[in-house]
Amino acid sequence: MADMTSLNEGYRALVIGASGGIGAAIVTDLLGDPRCGSVISLSRRDDAGFDLTDEASVEAAAARLKEAHGEFELIFDATGALEIDGKGPEKTIRAIDPVAMAAQFAVNAIGPALLVKHFCPLLSKGRRSVFVTLSARVGSIGDNRLGGWISYRAAKAALNQIVRTAAIELARSHPKSLLVALHPGTVETRLGAEYRKDAPIVFTPMQSVVKMLAALNELKDEDTGGFFAYDGSTIEW
Repeated sequence: MADMTSLNEGYRALVIGASGGIGAAIVTDLLGDPRCGSVISLSRRDDAGFDLTDEASVEAAAARLKEAHGEFELIFDATGALEIDGKGPEKTIRAIDPVAMAAQFAVNAIGPALLVKHFCPLLSKGRRSVFVTLSARVGSIGDNRLGGWISYRAAKAALNQIVRTAAIELARSHPKSLLVALHPGTVETRLGAEYRKDAPIVFTPMQSVVKMLAALNELKDEDTGGFFAYDGSTIEW
C-alpha cells in the first residue's frame, strides 16, 4: 500500500489513464492510503469526450477538474500503448509504417506532452507535488542493446526529452513541484504475453505500483526532470 509520507497529510491525487491495468492499480493503492485525502480518476473509457490525442478535450478536462477539485499534490499519467490499431512494435527498420509511427508518437509522446501542458498548472504551488508519467526503459538510447521496436522506442525517447525540458520550465512557476518519467518494469497488462515472454521479471500491476509509489516517495527536489525505474534507480538517457 502507498505510504506517500513525502506529501502533506490529506494530499489530493489524480490518476489519468485510470481504466488501464496500471492506472486501476494506482487508484486502488492510493485509496488505501489513510494519508490520501482524495483520488480522482480520468480515462477515455469512463469520461466521455476525453481523448489524449485531442488537445481540446485535454484542456476541457483540466479546466473541469480544476474547478471541481482545485490543486493536486500527485498527478500520475498512466497512459500509453505498445500496440495501436492492431500494429505491434517493428522488428526491423524495413517494417516502418509512417501511419503506425505517427500513432505511436500521438499516444506515447504528444498526448503526454498535452497532459503536462494542461495539467501541470493544477499542481500545488505551496506544497510539495509530483507529476509522473509512465515511460519505458526501451526509450533509453544509451541502454539500447537489442534494436527493434523503433517507433515505440523513439516515442518514449521523445517523451523523456519532453519531461526533461518541461521540468526546467515547471521549476520556475512551481518550485516545490517535481516532474519525472518512470519505468514500471514488465507488467502483466493487456500488452499481451508475446511481449513479455523473454522478460526475466514480470510484475502484477499492483506489485509494480507499490514499487513505483515507494520510489516516488524517495525523490528529492533535484530529481525533477529525471528518468527512473520502478525501484528508484536512474535510467540513462
